[in-house]
Amino acid sequence: MAAPGVPLRVLSYNVHSQRDDTAALAEVVREAAPDVVIVQEGPRRFRWRQKSATLAESFGMVVAAGGLPSLGNLLLTTLRVRVTETRCQRYPLTPGRHLRGAAYARCRVGGVDFLLAGSHLSTDPAERPAQAAAFKRELAASPLPVVAGADLNEGPDGPAWRTVAEGLTDTAVAADRADRHTFSCADPRRRIDALFVDPRITVADYDVVDTPRTRRASDHFPVLVDLLLPTD
Repeated sequence: MAAPGVPLRVLSYNVHSQRDDTAALAEVVREAAPDVVIVQEGPRRFRWRQKSATLAESFGMVVAAGGLPSLGNLLLTTLRVRVTETRCQRYPLTPGRHLRGAAYARCRVGGVDFLLAGSHLSTDPAERPAQAAAFKRELAASPLPVVAGADLNEGPDGPAWRTVAEGLTDTAVAADRADRHTFSCADPRRRIDALFVDPRITVADYDVVDTPRTRRASDHFPVLVDLLLPTD
């Protein structure tokens, strides 16, 4: 018998600032048919609102939160998901480095509330731990079940990864698919993209979508996860 719960399909995806095949990118997301998409490297500069809306529309979705205020992190939803509250976060700036941040949305689906979150940590190993700690503080403060996607720019053996993962379920591990690499599409050798969820959430399925189309769409593979949200 299947575990009880409200189904939620989540896609976490670094879209490489839409510098690759954007038609393939839209096809990848539409074919996956997620309820929510957690985007890293989304629009964050000139006309970012219009570009974010255009990206969402190409996916058949709407913008929930993010963009420039979260420095390229973007949360998209279908109309099945009701968004009741949003906010963005910027991590402390290190001179000479790229700004990084996170986006958060309180969502409801099937009568169940949850926190949707997304972040993209620095490529600099000296910066990542503090950014991970800032992201983790926000996740830990939520009374709601958390669904958090991120490009951590390091693997599960890294300190930033361990900080974010503490107390949460690594969906790849839960599905016994932690051997699936997410980066790079040209030469997949690392798992640096992850989806973490509250232990109360059931991981029904997990996939790193590796197809000819995803190899054209971005330099990262998308992480696609089916969840069952707790009803009590």
